[in-house]
Amino acid sequence: MSNGTGHDESFRNFIDSFSYASRTDLNFKFLAELSTERAAQFLQNLLWKLGDTINDGDVERIIGHIRDGQRQVYSEETRWTYDTGPFTPLKMPLSETRVALLTSSGHFVKNADPEPFGTKDMIQEEVIARIDECLKNEPTLSSIPAPTLKEDLCVRHPGYDIRGAQSDPNVAFPLERLRELHQEGMIGELAPNAYSFVGACSQVRLLKYSGPQWVAMFQQQHIDAALLIPV
Repeated sequence: MSNGTGHDESFRNFIDSFSYASRTDLNFKFLAELSTERAAQFLQNLLWKLGDTINDGDVERIIGHIRDGQRQVYSEETRWTYDTGPFTPLKMPLSETRVALLTSSGHFVKNADPEPFGTKDMIQEEVIARIDECLKNEPTLSSIPAPTLKEDLCVRHPGYDIRGAQSDPNVAFPLERLRELHQEGMIGELAPNAYSFVGACSQVRLLKYSGPQWVAMFQQQHIDAALLIPV
């Protein structure tokens, strides 16, 4: 199997490439968590269902097969499963709570490019090619005013296929949905700004430095709770 570079590619490398690599795709990122045997069986079943769909046009079997694969893998325990964690109950009803949005989706406002590596308007393909550098860097937090319209949002991230987030930012940055909940009275108040960063960053720096600094900033803004959206 060729990977487009003139070198042979193993099946293991192929299924791994959908996660943080050359074929970055959220729909099939879960393949990297499978053994080669399970991944081969999933793809073989997918091809069988594709053949059946060519005959009768029923695409639901293909959609269902992909979703079943995602559901099964993501319900399994991974190396990122933690036994304990801080439990901090809300001190007031949600309808009286000031809420902030924080995502690792890589969104930012059009006129506020975080300029990774000092490069303005870096295209998605370039940042994907520099994923290894991204994973060594401390994350940059983008501040996004709560009234920002979706057409004024940009997204760039080396770790997933951003096409869905470009088409509808709410799939990874649900600011509109939070505004709706606020208007319905389910949320007491939205923080003046929402926040996003590229989750493909140095996890040590995120946990030890950036994360605690962000929490302190939220506390200074009297934010009671944050909706965390990992990508």
